[in-house]
Amino acid sequence: MERLSRALAERGGPQGGVFPAASLALTDELHLLTADDLRGQFAASRLRDAEAGRTLVGPHATDLHVRHTVKRAEARDCSTGEQKALLISIMLADARELARSREGLAPILLLDEIAAHLDATRRAALFEEIHSLSAQAWMTGTDLSLFEGARCQIFEVRDGIFYPQGDRA
Repeated sequence: MERLSRALAERGGPQGGVFPAASLALTDELHLLTADDLRGQFAASRLRDAEAGRTLVGPHATDLHVRHTVKRAEARDCSTGEQKALLISIMLADARELARSREGLAPILLLDEIAAHLDATRRAALFEEIHSLSAQAWMTGTDLSLFEGARCQIFEVRDGIFYPQGDRA
């Protein structure tokens, strides 16, 4: 969380950017436990879990707390557009950190209908970020015009088959 928060702060800068800086925190301290402590909590919770019919203790009960650092606002209090920009900012920062830790090898990004949720400025910035990462990104969309400016290969999917539509490099 610290490394990802630092990466977000580095990219957003003091004035923010197209994809804003965010600070991140986890809502509980479960991530601070040792493996033995966590096993102990799981063991102690088994009876309650059985009675409840679900697991009550574990990482699934942890929430990610996100704060828009430039606006000094909790993500839940931001507009829908700002929330989407924060989410993309976190995803891009994570991809950059993964690439950095793997000697430049960027992860494969799977982005469903990502362009539909962005204005032209943010779409262009997203495409540039992906290109600068040298990441392979699979982006789906129903409106081909939203991918104008993307340096990419376009495929149309019909009846479960991919048909190349030409390069946009």
